[in-house]
Amino acid sequence: MIYSRLMGTGSYLPERQVTNEMLAQTVDTSDEWIRSRTGIAQRHIRDSSQSTSDLAYEAAQRALESAQLSADDIDLIVVATTTPDMAFPSTACLLQAKLGIRSGAPAFDIQAVCTGFLYALSVADQFIRAGTVRHALVVGAETFTDLLDWQDRNTCVLFGDGAGAVVLSAADQPGLLTTRLHADGHYAHLLAAPGKFVQGQAQGSPVVHMDGGAVFKFAVKVLDQVCREVLEEQHLSASAVDCFVPHQANIRIIDATAHKMGISLDRVVRTVSQQGNTSAASVPLALDHALRHQLLQPGQLALLAAVGGGFTWGAALLRV
Repeated sequence: MIYSRLMGTGSYLPERQVTNEMLAQTVDTSDEWIRSRTGIAQRHIRDSSQSTSDLAYEAAQRALESAQLSADDIDLIVVATTTPDMAFPSTACLLQAKLGIRSGAPAFDIQAVCTGFLYALSVADQFIRAGTVRHALVVGAETFTDLLDWQDRNTCVLFGDGAGAVVLSAADQPGLLTTRLHADGHYAHLLAAPGKFVQGQAQGSPVVHMDGGAVFKFAVKVLDQVCREVLEEQHLSASAVDCFVPHQANIRIIDATAHKMGISLDRVVRTVSQQGNTSAASVPLALDHALRHQLLQPGQLALLAAVGGGFTWGAALLRV
């Protein structure tokens, strides 16, 4: 049997940090209003010269260094993003060029919004298990602040930019134990950027629109369900989880999900206060944080989970 194991992680956040107090100077909000509803204190926003592939490149380089591999060792690149550099080619192809990879290895994007990284992780795992790939680079990267209406205090305070990356490699012992993915397009209207570009002109409204209350209820319900699915598949209970690495959307969603699962908060990674919601970059950023700050130790079990527009949702069990 061939399995995939986590060999390295990396992350990158743009230098520019925007605090709640800074936002309050341009939109009708306050630090107290934002913190009490979301747990967010600040977020990182890309420099105007930076693209999504630039952020992905920085995170990828750090993941490769962590894995002690060179870019030429990579057989597959999967980038999860909702904010690609351009319509085409894919951000993954642009990242491949920036890394200097000329092997002709496959590279492509996946779009599942905030669940994108888990979708990408699952796809890369299948390639490795099939024996066609030995080393896969999986990246979640977003310049999500490009999709915001900076006068809408219900959405502009929530999001930030960033990138996280992991290297998965073939192994004879299980690392990524299982993944479960779901989607239901009937809820698309609750969280969307319902616009598009036709002949260079915007049609519709290509900025984020969200029904916050409905999203909260849906998110807590499906995160609990999908986490239980992966645990039950492996005949495990929540008590076996050493570290819960949820999508960093909102502290209330994170804490409510942990409470429903019966996971104590000292086993939950919570980076949302300093990063905001970085969409597909959220889970790999949080995973890298957990490993680098020794919240997650070698041999321990991590439960990863996310929910995003679509709706999409998923979970993964990972033995690091």
